[in-house]
Amino acid sequence: MKPRGRGPPDGGYGWVVVASAFLVMGLTGAVLKNFGHFFLEIQNHFGVSTSTTSWVSSITIAMFHIGGPVASALTLQFSQRVVIILGGLLCTLGMLLASLDLSLPWLYFSMGFLQGTGISLSWIPAISMVNHYFLRWRPIAYAVASSGECVFAICFSPLFKWLIETYSWQGALLIIGGLQLNLCVCAALMRPLESAAQKNSKGSAEALPSKRKPTFQCSLLKKPELLLYILFAIFAAAGFFIPTLFLVPFANSLGIDQYWPAFILSVIAVADLLGRLFCGWLAKMRFLRNLQLLPTVAILLGIVLLLLPVSSNYWSILVFASLYGFLFGCVVSIHVTTIVDIVSLEGFDSGLGLFMLFRSIGGFTGPPAGGWLVDLTNDFRSAFYFSGFCLITSAVFVVLVDRLVQTNKSAEASDDQPTG
Repeated sequence: MKPRGRGPPDGGYGWVVVASAFLVMGLTGAVLKNFGHFFLEIQNHFGVSTSTTSWVSSITIAMFHIGGPVASALTLQFSQRVVIILGGLLCTLGMLLASLDLSLPWLYFSMGFLQGTGISLSWIPAISMVNHYFLRWRPIAYAVASSGECVFAICFSPLFKWLIETYSWQGALLIIGGLQLNLCVCAALMRPLESAAQKNSKGSAEALPSKRKPTFQCSLLKKPELLLYILFAIFAAAGFFIPTLFLVPFANSLGIDQYWPAFILSVIAVADLLGRLFCGWLAKMRFLRNLQLLPTVAILLGIVLLLLPVSSNYWSILVFASLYGFLFGCVVSIHVTTIVDIVSLEGFDSGLGLFMLFRSIGGFTGPPAGGWLVDLTNDFRSAFYFSGFCLITSAVFVVLVDRLVQTNKSAEASDDQPTG
């Protein structure tokens, strides 16, 4: 009997891994998505401009992405379990130190550098594990795992608002740090795939794959398809993080206060969840290639962001925010797994690390650029215009990637044809 350890299990304990990754996504991505609740609190506390305050989120996002190659390399050297534990400890430490409220640069370091690095060291290995445990069910497994970010965001939005009002923003950060310590518990469920393979092979040395230690592949940067996909990542990241950061202040500027802005973020999270599950199912059905589906939803997302600023009341904001959340979920559900279509599963860990590294350029510059436009125009609408433009531009590069991938496949098929 052929041992199951030779390929992805595509189920079994993999669903426990998906459940663990679901929790990891919630305790990292959902926290980052709800940083907008702290934006005005920090700005008013230190009496600084919008663009200056934006650097807190910008540094967090940048470190989340810059830490990608480090997280991938550590995962290849040790295991997903070890790296996630380290990430959980850094997340908790970052929030604990941020709660001390020493200065704004101190927040750049604690809430920015430490929290961002911790999120990266938790997020990357969790995604890596899910992709290695599944093949046929990979789109669904990744969609379910990533939906943890949405489910937790639904709960975290009103919770963060209540924590800030009850314990101040400093106390809220301390409590959130305690919640993130549970990342270490999630790591305990991340059984390395090699161990599972050894168990399934019943001790047969011949059945086991070779023990060659995988290394980080910087040579993947020679692939023009990956370079173009990295350009997509930069422009998409520049627009990705602006809406959730400025939506609450934008709603407040229209006279919408109390818990209504927090409810809008919860609605976005619900729509995001639906978008991820729907697009994960659509990707598995293969009606369209991932590289066809991705630019389609990215363009639609950009159009919605360009239209969102015309909102003048709560209900119109809610409609556009729902569309934004759904389409955002569609993009997120396939933009990581699409890396496999470009570099293969063997190069996925390295490709994901490089993708996240260069994506940091967009994540680092996007929020401050949006904040600078808000300061310049004294209007939050300009940030949404900028975000929409970035998303539409990013889709162009995915179209070029698809052209290259299809051309290469045609060339390979032509070479495989028998001659004479």
